[in-house]
Amino acid sequence: MTYMQSDSTANATFVRPGIFLINGFSNIPHAKYYYVFLCVVYAVTVFGNSFIMCTIYLARSLHTAKYICVFNLALSDLCGSSALIPKLIDMFLFEHQEISYEACLANMFFVFHFMNLQSLTLLALSYDRLIAICFPLRYHAIVTNTTMFLITGVMWIFSVSIIAVLVGLVNRLSFCRSNVVNSYFCDHGPIFRLACNDNSINNIMTQICFGLLICMPLLLIIISYFSIAVALLKIAHGGDRMKAMKTCISHLMLVAVFYLPILGVNIAALMTSLHPNARIINNSLSQTIPPMLNPIIYTLKTEEVKQSIKELYKRSKVNSTTERNMKCRRRKLNLTPSDHCVNKKKQVVHFVPLNIAVS
Repeated sequence: MTYMQSDSTANATFVRPGIFLINGFSNIPHAKYYYVFLCVVYAVTVFGNSFIMCTIYLARSLHTAKYICVFNLALSDLCGSSALIPKLIDMFLFEHQEISYEACLANMFFVFHFMNLQSLTLLALSYDRLIAICFPLRYHAIVTNTTMFLITGVMWIFSVSIIAVLVGLVNRLSFCRSNVVNSYFCDHGPIFRLACNDNSINNIMTQICFGLLICMPLLLIIISYFSIAVALLKIAHGGDRMKAMKTCISHLMLVAVFYLPILGVNIAALMTSLHPNARIINNSLSQTIPPMLNPIIYTLKTEEVKQSIKELYKRSKVNSTTERNMKCRRRKLNLTPSDHCVNKKKQVVHFVPLNIAVS
């Protein structure tokens, strides 16, 4: 075993692989085209989430508790895709399918941490909508920027702690059978099942993590929207009810895009044995498509974001015009031959000062 490192004890031999071999698809012709597709998905994800993050950072009107949470969602989408797709492309397009033991555990940690952070952030957004609709008069007193920063910090600490325990428990396993992982990244399930010693603790921890980080947030989101529905039924005026519902549409779309594929894959795995190739396609799409769609949904469906983008565009246009005018004035004062501020009849163009109010 050239790839194994052994530590002998009195009664057993503990074997830790020096490398893992990520298998990917098996017996699928032209599989590289799928990885090229994921490369395109990653490019759109990086552009979309970076655009949303920059918009929130630059637009003062979006410096609110809700958009602190949206910024965190975009950040987790960007980091999660960056932890998964570039390494996946390197392994299967450039045929570097071997990964060291330590790098594999690091890859596992970051992929699962940022995926679960997306789930917790969607829960925080549902809390924001619950307070906004059920307690509108107290919303700004309850959901402050400080409160949302605190909630975001707790989510990061909680996710890091749980996933660190999940990944750390892999170190207690002995891999004496194979080092070939039947997945497209360092997936926890396929890896701990390769162990030849007792892996029941790892299996239990997997179920705990899935319950705490996926099922519990979804259940709380459902409860929050049940409360929102009850509050909306008490609103007498239909127009006010529709206006309140519109503020929830974007969030509901994000919830559906994120949770439905994950639940569908897990329910299908419980009911029948999925072929490894089918499991790879389902899992990879459920991990890569939602981060790509989230910024598109928020850009197209949220009026505040669209209005902020328009204001930023107008501001940049005004700034560029003002800068050009200042350059022309300097050239006029310096009497340079290449004065572009003079028309064909050598008449100086007069500039009217712009009176702009930046909100």
